[in-house]
Amino acid sequence: MNQGKEKNFVTRLGIAIGGVVNKFYSAGRETIDITIKSILPFMAFVSMILGIISASGIGNVIANTISPIASTLLGMLVISFICAIPFISPVLGPGAVIAQVVGTLLGAQIGMGNIPPQYALPALFAINAQVGADFVPVGLSLGEAEPETIELGVPAVLYSRVITGPIAVLIAYAASIGLY
Repeated sequence: MNQGKEKNFVTRLGIAIGGVVNKFYSAGRETIDITIKSILPFMAFVSMILGIISASGIGNVIANTISPIASTLLGMLVISFICAIPFISPVLGPGAVIAQVVGTLLGAQIGMGNIPPQYALPALFAINAQVGADFVPVGLSLGEAEPETIELGVPAVLYSRVITGPIAVLIAYAASIGLY
């Protein structure tokens, strides 16, 4: 028996456990680093925007303005387009204040019978055309994208929402035909 060349079971087990613990420790350290550098600043930004929208009442004004046109397909396409406009959608996204208010108003109108129930699904897609617009820069930074990629990627995603938002409303409208 040559114990100098062969490691016994206990030694191999200790090395394996040490490797696993080291991986978990490194993963925890990296998680904390990403949280401090990327996620917390984004949360502060979202909190500030949400506070401004809530305190100023601008969310309620916009929601009450656009909710009456949601009873037609054309109106929902207009809402979707407005919500997806690149310089508006990052402001609408945090906290989804406008989507919440309009969704509640539309739900009440559908419940009272003022808006046909088959508009529920297209309305959901119309008021949520801005989804993700506020997270794009954070997502790209979490992916450790180069500054040039972020500079070009954010507008690309925002402009794509202008196109895909109304298309999603049309698909939802087609899917809701015959539901009720």
